[in-house]
Amino acid sequence: VTEGTRFKKIPSYGTYFQLLDYSSITQENDVDFSIRLIEEFKLAAIPVSVFYNSPLDEKVLRFCFAKKDDTILKAGEILQSI
Repeated sequence: VTEGTRFKKIPSYGTYFQLLDYSSITQENDVDFSIRLIEEFKLAAIPVSVFYNSPLDEKVLRFCFAKKDDTILKAGEILQSI
């Protein structure tokens, strides 16, 4: 799904989630960028910083890939357009 995108895949094992580094796209914090993805692209992601008590901004979002194939393909098209 990340082929042809500016997102960098972070290896994930044994999960339905994929972490993607977006640091080459924007310097927005992960909460702001995830909100923009929803508003502009109708693509939902979970900002990783919400899992920590202290401020953390590693420019990483968490995407769920436990979806139907057509949903994954559409998400890939959206990611390629960003």
